[in-house]
Amino acid sequence: MNATEARPEQVTEALRDIARLGGFFALDTVAPRDRAGGGALRDGFAARARAVNDRFGTAEARVGVSIAHLGLAARLWSPVLACALVHGIVPTMSAVDWSGEGTDLCLTESRGRIAARLPSPVEAVHAEVDGVLRDVESGLTAKVAPGLLAGNSASALVGSAAQLLRTRPALRGPLTRLTRELLETGRLRGTGRITGPRLTFRRNSCCLFYRAPGGGTCGDCCLTG
Repeated sequence: MNATEARPEQVTEALRDIARLGGFFALDTVAPRDRAGGGALRDGFAARARAVNDRFGTAEARVGVSIAHLGLAARLWSPVLACALVHGIVPTMSAVDWSGEGTDLCLTESRGRIAARLPSPVEAVHAEVDGVLRDVESGLTAKVAPGLLAGNSASALVGSAAQLLRTRPALRGPLTRLTRELLETGRLRGTGRITGPRLTFRRNSCCLFYRAPGGGTCGDCCLTG
């Protein structure tokens, strides 16, 4: 174990703690023998995208892909942000997998790094989430604009941060700084802007939810006024 690595039990306890925040913050840990890992998330994404199309009654494949991608991004950003800010640990997300037939996630290995010992905690947080998303995107079954996918990630990031702010208001300062810095990192740069102290957001792209029957637009959509 090098100086930046957290002990497995530290990572497990941190994840159990932030799971109490509810919703997308839950990220279970399971023994490696119980899950396949290594590309399983990518391989199972197509079925989740088709389920979205079925649920909303649309045959437009890119709509299901985009909405499922947005949901996945939120399930990745939420626990990583919370772990980094509440416990100072950046969990290693390369071992992430589907927890079951639904959209919940789990980690097949409890690994992570101590944020304060990293050269750039911001880049580390970004890399853990963006690496998983790019792997999933490499196997998409429908063509979706790269800018839209980057916008989905940004939207999910700020939405996760806003939810964390509501549950842990004492984190406002470091949470706002981290969120703003992440929005200037990699492909998130130029995807949108924070519009208020409660981490409201206006993205520069649309997730295509409006194209689903009865879908409408989201609160941060570029198509709203």
